[in-house]
Amino acid sequence: MHGLLRSVWDEPRPPGAPRRVWRDWALVGLLTLAIVLEGTLRTDLLWRPLSIVYPLVMLPTLLWRRTCPLACLAVPVVTTGLIQHLTGADPAETASVAYMVILLYALSRWGSGREMALGLGLITAAVTTSTLTGQIATIPGRLAASDVIGAFTVVFAAFALGGAFRYRARARARELDQVKLLEREQLARDLHDTVAHHVSAMAIRAQAGIATAATHPDAAIDALRVIEAEASRTLAEMRAMVRVLRRDRAPGGGDMPELAPNPHLADLEQLAGRPKVGPAVEVLIDGDLDGVPPSVGAAVYRIAQESVTNARRHARHATRIEVRVAADDSSVRLRVSDDGDSTATRAAPTPGYGLLGMIERADLLGGTCEAGPNPGRGWTVTAVLPRTPKHDVSPRTA
Repeated sequence: MHGLLRSVWDEPRPPGAPRRVWRDWALVGLLTLAIVLEGTLRTDLLWRPLSIVYPLVMLPTLLWRRTCPLACLAVPVVTTGLIQHLTGADPAETASVAYMVILLYALSRWGSGREMALGLGLITAAVTTSTLTGQIATIPGRLAASDVIGAFTVVFAAFALGGAFRYRARARARELDQVKLLEREQLARDLHDTVAHHVSAMAIRAQAGIATAATHPDAAIDALRVIEAEASRTLAEMRAMVRVLRRDRAPGGGDMPELAPNPHLADLEQLAGRPKVGPAVEVLIDGDLDGVPPSVGAAVYRIAQESVTNARRHARHATRIEVRVAADDSSVRLRVSDDGDSTATRAAPTPGYGLLGMIERADLLGGTCEAGPNPGRGWTVTAVLPRTPKHDVSPRTA
C-alpha cells in the first residue's frame, strides 16, 4: 500500500500538454455569457452582484489549467472559502461555477502526483468546511445531505474522468512506442543483411586478389579498389541505420524478429496477382532502380506490402489495387491505391498502428509517408524516400 501511494505521489506530469488555443478562449466566452444570463434572469439569488462578478473574475484561470493545474484550482477554492468565512456570503450559489469541474478534470489529467494529491485534499477540505458551516444548502445555515453527497460525487467523478483520459493517453503512447520499436528491430535486421552482403563481397574480392597478386599485380590492385568501394558503401549504410537506432529503447524485451530473407525492390513483383477472393494487385515499376540502397528498397517493399494488406482487408467492393514505383536520381516514390468504396468508413481521427509503422520507417530514412481517401473512390498511400538516407555521411568523416 505504501509503495502504491509513493508511486502516485512521485507521478510526473504527462508530457505534451496542449498549448492555449482558440477553443480555450471560446470556452471562456461561452461561460461568460452563461454567467451573465444566469445572474440576470434568476430571481432567487441572495448575492446577485457577487454571484455575477466573482465567477467572471475567476474564469481566466481556465486559460492556464493545463500548465498550472494546481494553482488554477487553488485560486477559486481558497478565494471562495475566504469570502464565505469573512462575509458569510456564498459566491458559488449559481450553476455557472461549474467551470470548477473543468479545473478538477484538468488537475487529474495534466497535474503531477503531488499536485493531484494536494488539489484533492484542498477541494475535500473546502467541501467539508462548507458542510460544517452550513454553506452547502439550499437555505444558508441549514445542512442538506443531498448537496453534500452531490458535491463529493462531482469532485470524484471529475477526478476519475481526468484519470481515465490520462491512462488512455499513456496506453496509447506505449502502443505507439511499441510500433516504433518493432520498426527499429526490423531496420536492425536489414542492417545485418546489408553489412553481411557487402562484407561477403569484400571477402571474395580479397581472396581473388591474394590468388592473383603474384602473377597479376594489376588485378590485385583492382580488387583492392573494389574492396574500398564496398567498404565505403557498407559504412554509409551502417551509419544511416545505426544513427536512427541510437535511441533509448523501452525496458524489457519483445519477440525475436522473423528470420525471413531481407526484401528488395525486385520482390515487389511477388505482390502482383489475382487471388481467388479479393481485388487483383497490379505492380508497375518505372525508372532506374539500380544503386538504390538495400535499406530504402526494403522500406519501399514493406510499405507496399502493408498498404496492399490494408487494402485487401478494408477496401469494400474493391476490384483493383495498383502499386506504382517510380525512381529518379534523388528519390524513390511509391503509390498504392485501390478503387474501393465507402472510404469514409476507413478514415480515422488517428492513424492505425500499421500506418504508424510505415510513417516511422519512412521518417527514419529521411522520407515521408501519407495516406488518405481519394476524391472519388478508393484510398491511396504515398511514400517518398531519398535514394541516399538522410543520416548518410562520407566515410572520411568517421
